[in-house]
Amino acid sequence: MGTNNRGTLIIVESPAKARTIEKYLGAGFAVEASMGHLVDLPKSRLAIDVDNGFQPEYITIRGKAKVLKGLQKAAGKSKEVLLASDNDREGEAISYHLMNAIRSKQPDVPVKRIIFNEITPQVIRDAVSQPRGIDEAKVEAQKARRILDRLVGYHLSPILWKKVKNGLSAGRVQSVALRLICEREQEIESFVPEEYWSLEVELRKGKGVFLAALHEYRGEKIDLKTQSDCLNIVSELHGQEFLVSEVKETQKTLRPRPPYTTSKLQQEAANRFGFTSRKTMQIAQQLYEGIDIGSGRVGLITYMRTDSTRISPVALKEVREFLAKNYPDELPDSANHYTSSARAQDAHEAIRPTYVANTPADIKTSLYADQFKLYSLIWERFVSSQMKPGRSSTTTVEVRAAEALFRASSTSIVEQGYQKVLRVLAPKNAKKALPRLEAGDILEAVRFHPEQHFTSGPARYTDATIIKILEEKGIGRPSTYAPIISVLLDRYYVVRKNRQLAATQLGRIINKLLTEHFSELVNENFTAKMEKRLDEIEGGNGSWVNLVEDFYRDFKPQVDHVMETLESIKGVLDEPTDLLCEKCGRPMVKKLGRYGFFIACTGFPECRNTKPVPLAECPRPGCDGKIVARRGQKGRGREFFGCTNYPNCDFVTYDRPTGSTCPHCGQFLVAKEDKQRGAYKACINPDCDYLHTHESEDKSA
Repeated sequence: MGTNNRGTLIIVESPAKARTIEKYLGAGFAVEASMGHLVDLPKSRLAIDVDNGFQPEYITIRGKAKVLKGLQKAAGKSKEVLLASDNDREGEAISYHLMNAIRSKQPDVPVKRIIFNEITPQVIRDAVSQPRGIDEAKVEAQKARRILDRLVGYHLSPILWKKVKNGLSAGRVQSVALRLICEREQEIESFVPEEYWSLEVELRKGKGVFLAALHEYRGEKIDLKTQSDCLNIVSELHGQEFLVSEVKETQKTLRPRPPYTTSKLQQEAANRFGFTSRKTMQIAQQLYEGIDIGSGRVGLITYMRTDSTRISPVALKEVREFLAKNYPDELPDSANHYTSSARAQDAHEAIRPTYVANTPADIKTSLYADQFKLYSLIWERFVSSQMKPGRSSTTTVEVRAAEALFRASSTSIVEQGYQKVLRVLAPKNAKKALPRLEAGDILEAVRFHPEQHFTSGPARYTDATIIKILEEKGIGRPSTYAPIISVLLDRYYVVRKNRQLAATQLGRIINKLLTEHFSELVNENFTAKMEKRLDEIEGGNGSWVNLVEDFYRDFKPQVDHVMETLESIKGVLDEPTDLLCEKCGRPMVKKLGRYGFFIACTGFPECRNTKPVPLAECPRPGCDGKIVARRGQKGRGREFFGCTNYPNCDFVTYDRPTGSTCPHCGQFLVAKEDKQRGAYKACINPDCDYLHTHESEDKSA
């Protein structure tokens, strides 16, 4: 911690941000980092006086005392202190607690607050020249949120410990997200795929060949259930004349999309690059806090936690000047403006580049690959949002043969408009162009293409889709989407499967208990109302004490009732096995642990012998081993299923055994899923073509 010699001390949250800002301000300023919160509720007790207005008991976080003392000492050597934590509820609370801590030791040193939306020289200098006081309403909204979460966690967790399993916990907002994920899992499991067929015909005019899909038959929309339905139509159409009955062209205006909000950026990065929400926010934080691009260290994007599409007049002027120079034909007469969501707090601008002149191509060598990807998204989306619309043309051709109507279409871009600037966000190639056709043309039917399909069930949530649904329902805020997902994963209530979020057995048990006994708490509408009331407090239109009182009045009696009346299910999930512990000879049982089911000795804690749960018999001839779940790379790699007789038997599959055996060959069935069939079961035996769908399972039961 350096000396300041009566200059100005600025306190930010992270060292990276401190380094960037210090270079902008030069002599007379020292910039230090608080490393996030320094003061919070203690972990070891409730620390909320529920009998005295729910007053919280704040302490210095364990391990942070040295940092806080250093900041207090540095403040004593300064003529003033400017608190520059993030401009949101958490940041305001950090500044509030720092102000109190500094004033308690250095009462004569002025302490003020500064805020900014981007880390660029002019914006930082402007912020320093316009300090203000702490926003008490924001602090109260954060206090209410923190107290609510503490009350929920510290009252529900003991129920879970006593009734389910030691070490479990539940959160206020995360439990709602868990409910959504569990409900989706139930929908997937109950879904029964249905077979249907499509029919296309390959048509030729001269050298031009294209495919047309059957759209109507005998004046009705097609509904082909079986292969024979298709083949009956094919047989009727053989030898028939295929006549172009109509060719029509339609134009469509392609409007640019608004610059990113937090949720939309997380969704785009997940869909485009497979980034988790946590990874997206980590990279965005790096771009915001500052990157050395050769000419110096600069914050490349504005603040990345926002629900607004608003753009500042200065940024609009800059981007319009950039477009006038580089894309003059695509510059609209006036700036494009976008409407934010009705729930948006609009505290910050949309996410945009701080300097539009820093094109992705110009600074690519200064960025890591993932930083470049995310910056490209943000830059392209912002610049394109201020360009003219594009225009597409779609040609649709209808072809009649006997009582069948076939249809084909092709789309092309007539005017690129805003798409001229897109690289990473460039749309996928349009369909292959149709040959020149006119009404009355007779075409040659080359061949028919009947194809089998299966209806698809609902897909599991991904980071992108769960964030989308949380935003739509008003659950959480831009700063909480990534932490909600992370907490569920860390608690092993949810796992990732091929980038999808699937509820574990443990997650389902917790969700069942919460939905049955605390239905209001995990109700999405109730949670959204709580978020709205927190927003009202932040806007100075509500009391944090009233909010907490209203919640606790109904919550505490329900907690007491459940604790008293709910039967414990501890050990209920334990299943006896016919295995004996090879270390002590006592029986072994199947138990549910933090990471799923496992086999454990009943002699615990004297004997701590455990082993994986056998999922199936090894299918290798002559092998008496069991198939168990394993992970490579010291437990951190992809899950696979292998034989317990390894290395003598090297059988491995990445498909999870289902616990069922094939009625054709006797080997075990594995769970599979694809776009055609949805979820289904198939035999592990490569020489057996048995597919075990929901329908056939019912018939064989």
